[in-house]
Amino acid sequence: MGHQVIIFDFSLIRGLWETRVKKNKERQRKEKERLEKSSLERIKQEWNFILECRKKGIPQSKYLKNGFVDTDEKILEKYGKTPQLPKRRALADETEKERSKFIFQLAGEKWTEFPDSLKEQTHLKEWHVNNTLIQTIPAYIALFQDLRVLELSKNQITHLPVEIGCLKNLKVLNVSFNNLKSVPPELGECENLEKLDLSGNLEITELPFELSNLKQVTVVDVSANKFPSIPICVLRMPNLQWLDISSNNLKDLPQDIDRLDQLETLLLQKNKLTYLPRALVNMPKLSLLVVSGDDLVEIPTAVCESTTGLKFVSLKDSPVETIVCEDTQEIIESEREREQFEKEFMKAYIKDLKERGFASVTLQ
Repeated sequence: MGHQVIIFDFSLIRGLWETRVKKNKERQRKEKERLEKSSLERIKQEWNFILECRKKGIPQSKYLKNGFVDTDEKILEKYGKTPQLPKRRALADETEKERSKFIFQLAGEKWTEFPDSLKEQTHLKEWHVNNTLIQTIPAYIALFQDLRVLELSKNQITHLPVEIGCLKNLKVLNVSFNNLKSVPPELGECENLEKLDLSGNLEITELPFELSNLKQVTVVDVSANKFPSIPICVLRMPNLQWLDISSNNLKDLPQDIDRLDQLETLLLQKNKLTYLPRALVNMPKLSLLVVSGDDLVEIPTAVCESTTGLKFVSLKDSPVETIVCEDTQEIIESEREREQFEKEFMKAYIKDLKERGFASVTLQ
């Protein structure tokens, strides 16, 4: 008996492979269409459209119909060409030109340190430095006594200098999505600070007690870090209105959280909470509370029933579903990028939620 020889028809195999590729491309096309029709994409489109209308000076009544945004491009064409706009634009341009004299801007990965010429411009009121490879803030920042805004997000900064405490007129400090692991006590000397954003640094576990001196702070964002509890200094900020401590390691909330009697928004999603204290009901101005997780077993009835006018939102642990395409690079690769993406999503979601006025929502 002779040997059996198996012969492959390569043309057939090639045909099968091409069919598979076509099906894969079709699947990607349908997925793209689905994403374009998703609520997130719609919210983003509506938000961008509103921004464009505002830039063109178009009255809100022209693009808002019964609480919904009319994204018809004809609105931009029709109402974006009124005779008053050239004068408004000229005035806005002049104002922006004057303002730019006091603003320092820097962006791009080619920058690994601040330019030497910066130290001579102590008249500046704002620094905007983003998406660079800069790791260190120079000590000469103490010379910038008129500085109001220090916006340093998405860099590689590893620490804040103690000289930051010299900035007595500083109102906004944003060092989100850097590589910070701690905050110097001297920051508590920035007595006029109103907004503090430390989100997305991933490794911060505590804040110094000296930050209790920040009596003017209204916004604190420490999301996407490793806080095991709400820092004591935060509980001693009497004017705090917005607290985002989502994506941390919280297991419980302090029983005296109601001392934050000016707090309006509290974001707690993506923690390890098992219960919510009844003290939340005693917070007269709290209007939005967001939580998540299957570990929550105890929630005050008054919170759920919104007897205080509170908007209570319960999310799954992953409010944003990551779409993974096997044959493309369209995935969110790092934890920092994922947190940044989810943060933008939550901003759009919360804005939409407030506008629609929902009292209690569970997002499945």
